[in-house]
Amino acid sequence: MVELTDVKVRYPGSKKDAIKGVSFTLEDGEFAFLVGPSGSGKSTIIKLLTGEIRASGGKIKVNDFDLRAMKRRQLPKLRRTLGVIFQDFRLIEDMTVYDNVAFAMRVVGAPNREIRKQVPYVLDLVDLADCRDRLPRELSGGEQQRVAIARALVNSPKLIIADEPTGNLDPAKSLEIMLLLQKINEMGTTVLVVTHEKELVNAFDKRVMALSGGMLISDGMDGYYGYEN
Repeated sequence: MVELTDVKVRYPGSKKDAIKGVSFTLEDGEFAFLVGPSGSGKSTIIKLLTGEIRASGGKIKVNDFDLRAMKRRQLPKLRRTLGVIFQDFRLIEDMTVYDNVAFAMRVVGAPNREIRKQVPYVLDLVDLADCRDRLPRELSGGEQQRVAIARALVNSPKLIIADEPTGNLDPAKSLEIMLLLQKINEMGTTVLVVTHEKELVNAFDKRVMALSGGMLISDGMDGYYGYEN
């Protein structure tokens, strides 16, 4: 579960809050979009959820971790419960598809036996079993993003945060990636998709939380992202 209560963020040197009293709860197993134009606070929310920055005020809990109270040494434990997908894929160019995904497990100290079992499973889930020995540069943009999704999924996180996951893809590939994230959600993983792509959001009947100027201006289940930039 993700729970924000009256959360405020003010960056050092700034005279105003970047996040202004935002509150929302994301239940286990839920799928939601967090939307808004550039500068609305989306990136700051991601940094809060991953522990990259701390809130200046309010309460924030992610997967049973109290992020305002926990020690820095606890961050790795928090991050093992998260999978993060980025717009620019962030794959290691000289590693194969298999090794890119396996690397995420090695970082958290998973045994080789578990890696040999789990990596083929997630590659099959994202329909990349036949690409395991290829390098990222040998893949299309959509395939690279599916590798990134497999990497985010391989440690069985409770929550996946997808940060503009379709920003570098054409509309057909964007829809493909969103359908894959929906499939992962249907298997029980909580999914938060952070995006500014109205057309894509409006194609899915999901909860939409809209930010503007650091404030949550709407939160609804009608699946419509309709405010103007």
